[in-house]
Amino acid sequence: MSKKRNKVCGIDVHKRFLVASILDNEGNCETKRFEQDLDELILLKNWILDSGCESVAMESTAEYWRPAYGILNPEINITIGNAYHMKGIPGKKTDVLDSQWIAELELNNLITPSRVFTGDLYELRTLTRARNKMVNNSTVFKNKILHQLDVCSIRLCTVLKDVFGKSGYALLKGIVERKTQDEIIKALPAKTRKIAPVFFEQIPEYIPDSAIFLIDSMLKIYDNLQVEIKRIEERIKFYLKDKENELRILMSVPGIGIVIGSNLLAEIGDIHDFPTADKLAKWAGLTPSVYQSANTNYTGPITKQGSKYLRWALIEAAHSAIRRPGKLNDYFNGLLPRKGYKKAIVAVARKILRIVWHLLINNELFEDGIPRVKTVKIPKFPEKIERVGIAKIIQLLSRGAEIIIQEEGKEIMRINGSSQPT
Repeated sequence: MSKKRNKVCGIDVHKRFLVASILDNEGNCETKRFEQDLDELILLKNWILDSGCESVAMESTAEYWRPAYGILNPEINITIGNAYHMKGIPGKKTDVLDSQWIAELELNNLITPSRVFTGDLYELRTLTRARNKMVNNSTVFKNKILHQLDVCSIRLCTVLKDVFGKSGYALLKGIVERKTQDEIIKALPAKTRKIAPVFFEQIPEYIPDSAIFLIDSMLKIYDNLQVEIKRIEERIKFYLKDKENELRILMSVPGIGIVIGSNLLAEIGDIHDFPTADKLAKWAGLTPSVYQSANTNYTGPITKQGSKYLRWALIEAAHSAIRRPGKLNDYFNGLLPRKGYKKAIVAVARKILRIVWHLLINNELFEDGIPRVKTVKIPKFPEKIERVGIAKIIQLLSRGAEIIIQEEGKEIMRINGSSQPT
């Protein structure tokens, strides 16, 4: 039986205000509304303390719960719950009813607390997520620039693997600055100067001024994003100083580099919060959904109820890991014919997460061993051949081949001899 409480407070969180309800085990309820500012939050704390509440519960709605959490946390026991798991009865939904429903759940101890990141862990996770968003934004502007190049019939993609590499970037700068071919060639890396004429064949003589202006504008935004990404990465390294050992362990796993490793450390947090690897995989939303009815189990797609940033990092690691020989590659190839590519990749991501849990718990490095060499199975021979022996069969075949070669040589000499004039 779950332990019931005597008096609690349930808070329905919004961007600009909070609705709080204090409920006791006799059914008495009092509801008030507070604005999301410092003075009002202090009034909320005093009201809760004066009422003698044992605990406070609220939904983890975006980041709007953090100001109230920061004010209440030092003196009041707070339960942060997943909004998906705290939905009320459909049909009647108001802010007051929501706060009362949360209070009722907390009064009966029916809310599963979510993990709350604070201190350096919260700072690290905020930075890694900001970096991911910055990278996505830079990719958006790269695609916009490539689109504008296509509109102007500038086909650099046909002669360059990466338009935003050293050579491609020098060409783009030369185009937007209206430089001559000689000036652009001087700005190119020494290795690509010899094939510079191939690049200029893909650049038309006339480019509209509006296109030049747009490419220049988007290129400046892209450059600024790259600078900010570098700044964020330096800040991430500052918070990773105390986690060098964990990062080294993670980077020993195939497919995990410093970027994916820092994302995993930021999203997982304290690995000891998970007693088993299965608990961690379930928290990450990488386990299949289960529905049981009439003693029949139905399994569906993965739940996706955890951190989407954690799942993204694991999927990226899985894509990288299957490109190199090893245990993860063998595991993927074993699943691919039966499950298909997408399900096999998700399975590899889940396996990587389980490996990460084991390595961090035991403070060990990943050891893949020597990649296995593909073996050829020798088919069974008929009983007569087995009695004679394979060595004897090979010897007879060699003698037969020598006889055939000699006969062919004699035939060639006979034909050449008969073809000579008499």
